[in-house]
Parts: sequence; C-alpha cells; structure tokens
Amino acid sequence: MATAKKLPCDVKDLKLAAKGKTRIEWANQWMPVLQIIRKRFTKEQPLKGVRISACLHVTTETANLAITLRDGGAEVVVCASNPLSTQDDVAASLTQDFHIPTFAIKGEDKDTYYSHIVAALDHKPQITMDDGADLVTTILTKRQELVAGVMGGTEETTTGVVRLRSMAKDGMLKYPIVAVNDADTKHLFDNRYGTGQSTIDGIIRATNLLFAGLHVVVCGYGWCGRGVAMRAKGLGADVIVTEVNPTRALEAVMDGFRVMPVSHAAKLGDVFITVTGNKSVLGAEQFKLLKDGAVLANSGHFNVELDLATLEKMAKGKRQTRDFVEEYTLRDGRKIYVLGEGRLINLAAAEGHPAVVMDMSFANQALVVEHMVKNAKKLEPKVYPVPAEIDHNVAELKLQAMGITIDTLTREQEEYLASWSEGT
Repeated sequence: MATAKKLPCDVKDLKLAAKGKTRIEWANQWMPVLQIIRKRFTKEQPLKGVRISACLHVTTETANLAITLRDGGAEVVVCASNPLSTQDDVAASLTQDFHIPTFAIKGEDKDTYYSHIVAALDHKPQITMDDGADLVTTILTKRQELVAGVMGGTEETTTGVVRLRSMAKDGMLKYPIVAVNDADTKHLFDNRYGTGQSTIDGIIRATNLLFAGLHVVVCGYGWCGRGVAMRAKGLGADVIVTEVNPTRALEAVMDGFRVMPVSHAAKLGDVFITVTGNKSVLGAEQFKLLKDGAVLANSGHFNVELDLATLEKMAKGKRQTRDFVEEYTLRDGRKIYVLGEGRLINLAAAEGHPAVVMDMSFANQALVVEHMVKNAKKLEPKVYPVPAEIDHNVAELKLQAMGITIDTLTREQEEYLASWSEGT
C-alpha cells in the first residue's frame, strides 16, 4: 500500500508521479472545453463539499476530469474500471501531485480490482461516476447502506447504460443516473472516432501487423464498430462486418462492407475485433474454423466477448509471445493469438482515446455532475439522458475552441420552422 501525505491510495509506484504529471499536462493541452469548464468551476465552486467516487479508466484524460471536479470544490476519489486500463504513472501523479486518492494498478487481479472499488466506496459518495456500472452494482448488491447518501450518478459507456437500464426495469436502481454515453457529443465522436483509432492503435502496438491486405472481421456495427471498420478500411484492410441487427447490417452493406454470419467470417478473417457489448461472440464454433495465426482482439467493455475459457480447454498449450499477446496452440497445431487477455485492447496495449475526443466526453461528465447536484431532489431512480442544453453547449464550446463558426437562423427562418401554415 503506497501513501503520499497520508492520503489513502493503492498505486504501483509513487516514483512514477513525475512522468505522470507531464503526461497529464500534455493531455490537458488538447482538452480546451474541459479547461473552460475548469476555470468556471474554480471561480464558482458548484461542487463544494460534494463527495464523488469515480470508477473510470485511469488515464491522462480521466486525470484532467478528476482535477476539474476537484477544482470545482468536490472531494474526489478514483478507482479503475478495468484491471488492464490503468496508466500507473497517472495513478501515482493523481495521488502525489493532485492529492486525489487513487486506487488502481495496471494488471491487478480480480480481488484487487474489487478491493479498489470498495476503497472508493468507503468515501461514502454522494455522486458515483461509472464506466461499466461496477461501482453502482457494488453499492446495490454489497454496500446498500450507502444508497441513502447518494444523490445520483453518471455512466460513461454503452455497456454500463445497458446494465443500468436493466436494473431500472427490474426495480433495482435506487438513485438517478445520467447516461453520459448517450449524449450526441459523446457517442457520435468518442465511440466512433475515439474507439476506431485507439482500437487499431492498440492492435498495432501489440502485434506490429500491417493492416493493408488483411481480412479484418469487425463483430458489431454500433458506433464503436462503425469507427473500427472505418479505420481498418482506411489502412487498406478488407473489412467484413458481422451483426445481429438487420438495420445495422444493412447500414454496413451501404457503407461498402461485406456482411455475413460470424461463423462464415471465421474461415476468412486474419484479425477479429469484437465490439458488441455481448458475451461469447467468438466461441467454440468459431475457434474450430479459424485460420492458423488468427488474431483475436476485443474493444467491448468487459472481457466476455471472447470465450477464453473454452479456448483454454481446446488448446494443448499457451505462451506469451509479445507484450499483451498470448499464443494458444490447438490440438491440430493451429495457433490462435489473443490480445490483452481479451480486455479492452485500446487501453490494454495503448493509451485509449485521444485527449481531443475525450474532451467532449468528460466535459459532459463535469457538466452533468453539476446538473445532478442542482437537480437531484427532482429526479427519480431511473436512467436519464444528458440534458439537451448541456449536449449543445459542449458542441458549441468545442467548435469555439477549434476556431470554427457556424450559421444561425434568421427570425424569419425560426418562424417558418415553428409554423405549419405555409405550404407549396
């Protein structure tokens, strides 16, 4: 257990803090919207005294969100939302340089992961901030005594929103949550451009593969899948899409991709990338059909999309051949390569989304927390969308930071759009 100025924390090595601080400062340069919000928060202190527990990927971008919340007066504690997504130098710097207690170590085992969630909950949060809903799930199943003190929460990713809506449907959700993931300025950009680029980045860092000429199978054509397919195609890959949703499958066809069942694609693919949010997308049926040397990667939130337990049973041997690359040798001699233990490859082997796109996601987070503090008493225990005015404000601030101006409607145009009387 590492400590700094008697702050509770659990990080790999506080000596990494100097490097982490420099990288946090670098990311900050590319997050102008969050900078604007931080300046206002510092002046107005809208979160003064509010206890926030944040279970997020501990990256340079997350650090800047945590610092913004702290500068707005909040008492912030951070833990990891995935065992392989932590940047250890950032975790060290958050604790030592910015005095934000952090519980996160890259590569931590499952027990340590959940002990860090418990440590974050010992903060007795009034606001929870989740990426995958593990924090709120732990409260509702194991720390129910905390529910009365929680005014609300936010959720960052698609998988978490799905879990939370299921909780609400079953009557299990006990306090309001805002689905930050569903903001236009989040999923249209973060999920598509962020996941698209960072997933390919993670695969290339782990393998040094040349994408040009490869058959790349993208499982799932939601916003993340769209982004991954787009970037793989841009690098010269022959991209195949698999889907269960007919509308998304049709869209993939119209976007120029081949679409087929996953078991058909299994015979053709060189690289497989799962981004469905579901489990066992690739399992025994597909493993039997894979080419020798097939590479499997996942960019969905949890490590359930690849059925690795079954792959282990099918293999006669396993070894690590590169950082974040495990080679499974099947009984017929074929070799299958799994990247990043089946966890988020963009964070396991790379640095996650670029700061410039996380700027919008985390600007939404900061403004939604402010909204939650102001309006919690009016909200019911269900999943809410991001208020439209916040979404639009983030887009306006982003354009402003980019030096881009757009048109505004004239009064005549506004009246026309609001009327029904004018026709042909």
